[in-house]
This record gives sequence, C-alpha cells and structure tokens, in this order.
Amino acid sequence: MRILVAPSFTRRAKRLHPNQKKALDKAVRVIAADISIGDEKVGDLVGVFIYKFSMGNEKWLLAYRVMSKREIKLLLLGPHENFYRDLK
Repeated sequence: MRILVAPSFTRRAKRLHPNQKKALDKAVRVIAADISIGDEKVGDLVGVFIYKFSMGNEKWLLAYRVMSKREIKLLLLGPHENFYRDLK
C-alpha cells in the first residue's frame, strides 16, 4: 500500500507528542489494511473518507482519499471541532 501525505496533514502530525504519534500510526495501519473502513462523505466532500479513532481520551478524525486500490492520500488530522470547515 502506497500512502501519500498532504502538507496540511504533515503540519498537524508534526505537533503531536510521541504517544499521540503511536496512536496515529496505529490508525494509519488500520486504514491501510482496509481502505473502506472510514465513512464516505457526500456533497462537497464526495470521495473523502473519515476515520474516527481515540487519541488519549479524545476522539480524533483522519480524512483520507482513496486514489486507487494500492494508494491512499492522507488529507487532514484533528479533533472534531472545526474539522470539516478546515477540510473544505
């Protein structure tokens, strides 16, 4: 599985603490194993999948797009607050 990363994802991932990065790595592995695990969005965000996972005691969202069966692109990472606004 080839995983591409958007600059907005990289900026947010850099700010995470080491234990948060471990939770993020686990979430990315889950997505890579089954690309249809996220919820597909409709409307303005058609083609974007959202995967919800726990990081510490908070719920975080990870947005990704399936480019092909062997390739995904990680778009954005963050807590629910203003997530969809930033994604658009």
